[in-house]
Amino acid sequence: MIPAEPGAIALAIASTAVLVGSVVQGAVGFGMALVAAPILFLIDPRLVPGPMIFASLVLTLLTAYRDRDAIDRSGLGWGALGRVPGTLLGAALLAVLPPARLAAPLAGLVLLGVVLSASGLHVRLSRRTFLGAGLLSGFMGTASSIGGPPIALLYQHAPGSRLRGTLSAFFVIGGVMSLAAIAAVGRFGAAELAWGLCLVPGTVIGYAISNHVTPWLDRGFTRPAVLCVATAAGIGVLVRQLW
Repeated sequence: MIPAEPGAIALAIASTAVLVGSVVQGAVGFGMALVAAPILFLIDPRLVPGPMIFASLVLTLLTAYRDRDAIDRSGLGWGALGRVPGTLLGAALLAVLPPARLAAPLAGLVLLGVVLSASGLHVRLSRRTFLGAGLLSGFMGTASSIGGPPIALLYQHAPGSRLRGTLSAFFVIGGVMSLAAIAAVGRFGAAELAWGLCLVPGTVIGYAISNHVTPWLDRGFTRPAVLCVATAAGIGVLVRQLW
């Protein structure tokens, strides 16, 4: 039997979740998957990861273009380089371990990073830290779908536009890599593309709303927002496993 396609009401609810997630990520720099992915999965598991990644890719392209002048190109290059082995490592572990075995340790790493950041620890931006954050982001993004916190915590002291622009450009690269990978294993075809296109209007509306939020965050609230979203990401993964 061929599974039924998501209905109009289901796609409307999914689009609303994507809209809210787009507001968060467009303003803070990451967090769309944290807000939208669990809801999309409950509506129809086929909406994750392909359609979700596609909608997220549209958002990151828009945000990267908006904040293009502030992108840290050096950090972006080294972070993207580190993401490649991190992605491969995450995929390799998923091949031998169930996601539930990895989720709790990864969530613990996110929360540890938040605690260290809140304690006043300042990580120096360097080639080594960029590579490390990129590797961890690729690993976590592949194993748990939450790859934003490592890079976001690295840039938490940077101006809001630099954090959002660099993260978005980083996610554009990662999104293209992810779509290519899941397409190669048959998880992103014509149907998933069509569902992803249905989510694009909510993504664009959420991005437009985020443009009105970023000026407020840039008045000194970007770092607290990063720490709050990263904490929510770590707790969200733990709750999802306990549920």
